[in-house]
Amino acid sequence: MSEANAADEPIGAVRPAKPVSRRPVVRPVAEEETPDGPPCPACGTPNLPGRKFCRRCAAPLQAREEPAALPWWRTVWPFRRRVRGGSGRALRRTLLVLAVVGLLFAGFLLLPMGRYLFEDVRDKLGGTAEISPTGATATASAPGHPAGAAIDGLTNKYWGAPELGASLTCSFETPFRLVGIVVHTGVSKEPQEFRRGARPTRADLLITTEDGTVHEKAVTFNDKPGEQPIRTGISDVVSVELVLREAAGRGEGRPIAVGEVEFFQRT
Repeated sequence: MSEANAADEPIGAVRPAKPVSRRPVVRPVAEEETPDGPPCPACGTPNLPGRKFCRRCAAPLQAREEPAALPWWRTVWPFRRRVRGGSGRALRRTLLVLAVVGLLFAGFLLLPMGRYLFEDVRDKLGGTAEISPTGATATASAPGHPAGAAIDGLTNKYWGAPELGASLTCSFETPFRLVGIVVHTGVSKEPQEFRRGARPTRADLLITTEDGTVHEKAVTFNDKPGEQPIRTGISDVVSVELVLREAAGRGEGRPIAVGEVEFFQRT
C-alpha cells in the first residue's frame, strides 16, 4: 500500500496494554535463630536472651513485679489506699461502721442528756409494773386517816392532811427505776362524795435516789375524781415525798384527802 493511501485511511481506537505485575523479589533467608534463652511463660517457646516479647505468641517475657500486699488497716482512709489481693472490703467497711457507731453510742451515754434520752426511750418501749412501798409516814394526819391508808390499795380510805404543808413519805427497800406515779385525790371516786371533802390541787414531789440526790417536781392535780398520772423517769429511787401546797374544798373538819398513791417501775 502506498503511503498516500495509508494516510487517507481513518485511525481506529487503540486498546491499552494489559498491565503486568512485578514479580516478587526473593530475598535471602537469614540464618535461623538458635534460641537458648528462658522459655516463654505463656506458651513455653524458647527465645533469645534480651527479647521482650515471645517470638511465637508475643507474650511479655519479663513479668511485671506486683507490689507487696498492704495490711488491711493501711487500706482505710486516711492511710494509703491500695487494693490488696483477696482483701475483704466488706469486712473492713463493717468494722469501720461498727467503730463509728460504737464511738457515737459511747459519747451518747457519757453525756447526761444522752443518758436521759436513752433511759426515756427504754421507758417508752418497755413495760411497767406496780411496786408497793415498804412503808409510809406523814408529818401530820387527821384522826382516823393515817398515812398507811394512802398505800393500802383501796380508794375508800384516805390519808387526811390537817393542813397545807403536810407531807406523805413512801420508802422502798430496793432502789428501782421510777417510771411514773398515779395519785387518787379526794375522799371517794363518786363525784358527789368527792366534792364533799377537801382535795389537793397542787403539790411538790421530792424524789430521793440511792446516792442521796433529791429530785424536785411540782405537780398540779385536776379537781375531779379519778387517776392523776405523773411521769417521772428517775433511776435508783429509794423514797418519794408528797408535799401538799394547795387544796380545794377546804373547811372546818375537812382534812385534805389523798385516797391512794401508786408507784410504777420499768420491767
